[in-house]
Amino acid sequence: MTSLKDLDDAQFTELYGADRFTASVLASRMRYIVQHMCTGLLNNAFSLILRDWYDFAATISGPPEQNYPMSSVSNSLAMFLGTMSEAVRNTIEEYGPENLVPGDVVICNDPYRAGNHVNDICFIRPVFHGGKLISFVTLRAHQLDMGGVVPAGFSGTKRNVYENGLVIAPMLLYRDDKPVKASFNLIFDNARFCALLLPDIKTIYQNLLLGEQLILESVERYGTAAYLGAIRYATDVSAESMSTALAALPDGVYEAQEGIDCDGVDDSIEYRIKLKITKAADRMELDFSGTSPQARTSINAGILDTKTAVGVALKFLIDPATPFTSGAYRPIDIVLPAGTFISATPPDGAVFLYWESTGPVLLAVFRALEKALGRKAVGGDYGSLNIHNANGVLADGTPWVTTAQCGGEHGPWGATEAGDADSYSVVYQANNLDPATEAVESELPAVVLRKEYAPDSCGAGENRGGAAVLKDTLYLTEAEHWSSPLHTKSASGVGVYGGQAGALGATWVFHPEYRNVPRDKDLIATTPDVYAGATPVAGMLDPETRTIDPDGEYFYFASTPVWHTKPNAVFRYLTNGGGGWGSPLQRSPERVCRDVRDEYVTIEGAYRDYGVVISGDPHGDPEGLKIDHDATTKRRAELAAR
Repeated sequence: MTSLKDLDDAQFTELYGADRFTASVLASRMRYIVQHMCTGLLNNAFSLILRDWYDFAATISGPPEQNYPMSSVSNSLAMFLGTMSEAVRNTIEEYGPENLVPGDVVICNDPYRAGNHVNDICFIRPVFHGGKLISFVTLRAHQLDMGGVVPAGFSGTKRNVYENGLVIAPMLLYRDDKPVKASFNLIFDNARFCALLLPDIKTIYQNLLLGEQLILESVERYGTAAYLGAIRYATDVSAESMSTALAALPDGVYEAQEGIDCDGVDDSIEYRIKLKITKAADRMELDFSGTSPQARTSINAGILDTKTAVGVALKFLIDPATPFTSGAYRPIDIVLPAGTFISATPPDGAVFLYWESTGPVLLAVFRALEKALGRKAVGGDYGSLNIHNANGVLADGTPWVTTAQCGGEHGPWGATEAGDADSYSVVYQANNLDPATEAVESELPAVVLRKEYAPDSCGAGENRGGAAVLKDTLYLTEAEHWSSPLHTKSASGVGVYGGQAGALGATWVFHPEYRNVPRDKDLIATTPDVYAGATPVAGMLDPETRTIDPDGEYFYFASTPVWHTKPNAVFRYLTNGGGGWGSPLQRSPERVCRDVRDEYVTIEGAYRDYGVVISGDPHGDPEGLKIDHDATTKRRAELAAR
């Protein structure tokens, strides 16, 4: 097949209805349009999950006769991007494209039709030109609440779709640019915090209009044929880029397993992903046969979420330079039986914490392709958002809710050939903001007491993984909490190319009878002695000291489905560490000494993991640290001989 760059001008124009320059300009402009839509929503959103977390994404898709190709995606939440081409196709095909008219907005939030979870509503605007349907602009945006048994929804303990929240089949939200009362009433009669939802939905609608306007301006200038050709061109570029990247990998069969600790019923079942990758020429098949059956609670993911994880993993590992479109999946086949915990079906296979189940899909791809990639392999990240969902009532009766602000949502990545890993980001499948502490404390009866890195938690390596994040949050009023750390039994921060895995994380709650920060007028220490009186929430811990012990006892996150706390309780989250790249013995002693100075690594850790002998006081005299080079040579020889 002739590559795009080898097409002559006449061939290109015949294929895409425009010259090469025009098609490139239009493809770039589509990416500008979706980014502009997201900026408008971010600047005007009211609810915390949009304003603080960037929990939305925008796309442009082609018309039905092109089979809805997704030609551009915004630089926002990656977890949405692999689901949205099917979300548009499934929603519009079910609603009926022949029933659409200018001025419509169609919505759908069903995880099995559109992917993600019920709070992530797809708002789809058809774009007409000259009376012809030529495109769709879509914003998928998280709504703060969509009903169900848990305010704001984030819990791994909901047992079926009926407890999960309101499911919306494809239906009109606007017709002739006027709100459809029945649809708004359906949402507002079933959701909490509607005073925030209404202005958010109005803002989303306005940004759909913006996207439509910018598309029509482009069509007026360049013509419909060029616009539709540019949609196909953008997806063809992605498809060719992915094929080229796959062709560069050695052919072969690669296998790996990954998983999560358990679901929200009990800890008697571990959920495992089995992955077999067959790579031949410029194509790849990923077969998930043998993966554990769907879970009994809402930790499941849908098939479209798994598709997203595969796409993100492969873009990350082998094709990071070109824009993501639906064309990226063209050379990839995914074999995924229905009814697993990464392809759950209703009504019992409830989907909510979908990223907790598809994060291991991504890590399984990382593990499987490690040998094929060699030096290009990438270490694993912290693996779980450890998401915290809490609510209560203020003294004046005002209800409050916090979600994804006060748990272990941000943490480290894995190292690469290029260098050490970042220590404070979101998991590989996300691309979000970090809620500002000032915003959290101004709106909630909560105080973020600590947000710091944990020494010796990085996966050791020539390039080290990111450091685990330790975070304490004090709740000033009574509250109920749902805590969901789902990856604490084994390291998610996989080490690659001879690097070591990152450390395990855990979660505890300090009840005020044991430690009371306002009364004691002091923070809770991080030394091992403070944990004996804490209540474990999740992690592999020593049953007596309750400190982290990989060979200890597993403490189960849903042993208490809802944590009810008195005023002044403190939740402590410690994420997993990121994986290292390359042998730790190849890291220069000077870089290790700098890590000790910066307190990523202790003097003991430098000796144990890197074979570097350092003396001095890293906390009191960080610039006075000294390397004993002779002792380091001897220690490294000992470690190399093991």
